[in-house]
Amino acid sequence: MKEIGLYIHIPFCKQKCLYCDFNSYVCSDAQVDSYIEALIKEIRMYNNEHQFKYKTIYIGGGTPTFIHYRHIEAIMQELRPYIAENAEISMECNPGTVNSESLRAYRAMGINRLSMGLQAWQPELQKRLGRIHDTVQFMENLQEAVKAGFENISLDLMFALPDQSLEMWLETVENAASLPIKHISCYSLKVEEGTPFYKLYQENKLNLPEDELDREMYHKAVELLEGKGFLQYEISNFALPGYECRHNLIYWLNREYLGVGAGSHSKLDNIRFNNFKSLNTYIEAINNEAYPIEEKISIDKKEDMWETIILTLRLNRGLDIAEFNRRYDEDFEELYKGALQKLTREGLLALDSGKLRLTSLGMDLSNTVFIEFMD
Repeated sequence: MKEIGLYIHIPFCKQKCLYCDFNSYVCSDAQVDSYIEALIKEIRMYNNEHQFKYKTIYIGGGTPTFIHYRHIEAIMQELRPYIAENAEISMECNPGTVNSESLRAYRAMGINRLSMGLQAWQPELQKRLGRIHDTVQFMENLQEAVKAGFENISLDLMFALPDQSLEMWLETVENAASLPIKHISCYSLKVEEGTPFYKLYQENKLNLPEDELDREMYHKAVELLEGKGFLQYEISNFALPGYECRHNLIYWLNREYLGVGAGSHSKLDNIRFNNFKSLNTYIEAINNEAYPIEEKISIDKKEDMWETIILTLRLNRGLDIAEFNRRYDEDFEELYKGALQKLTREGLLALDSGKLRLTSLGMDLSNTVFIEFMD
């Protein structure tokens, strides 16, 4: 029986943040009911056809905690026979969308990891981002989550925000690291097309930090978090020992996973495929007893090798060359000799004891590294 990761997309929010380009919607209760019914049917279709066990489950969005917890309970009930022993079951949680009752219900149904979106500590930045919560509400929800029995809690933080100073960012990181949490993700803001932030950016109304400040924010956060015991295990992710996100490691190790829900992505049997993003199109396909797949792409060996390289190099433990050679029946050092020589000479990569890792400079210039291996 194949053990894989499962991603479940819940595309509903109370309101969209100003920077968000995820497949998410503000909609009615009736649309939520129809969507969840279709989602459970899709899960059942895969479980009836394949012998999967899910070693990790990640419920993301959107804001999964925005909809009533009975919907999540119905999904978990459908999945229960297929969940591997000691599986990591994560769910994204936005402050302001949970309370003590819903948090106890989530814990009782088997969810054992919460990923909470704080983003910034300062209320003025939270408002600037279009968040629906403030820090007081976040702290109340965090305390309720701990009381509900959540021992494994992660926080999402963002830097290089409009009007954000270095001092504001360090206050956010310092305060976050002092909380009863096990994992912190630090992401630099990307201004994506189609978002309100992109429109402001085009109109020159978005006061973003310079690139030098962006990099200083990143390196200061790495230093501060390591001093608090949060070890960097991936370019943007930090955890106390033993609390790395097992689901995301499936992506970074380029292993197999299934995605269900509108707009979700999957990789199974060297095929990458994605679902329709439109809620109506997705639901219509399911109701016609068809998989809601919009596009399928076969992955050849060369492409898969490149993806393994660029994803695994994001990890601080780096690329295990012997493991790569066994996986693909290739000689990595011979196959990529030119790129290895150039990137190590430029101080972007380091090879030690059979492990290839990005240097600190290489993390800052990771796209440059990845392009070299593409050739």
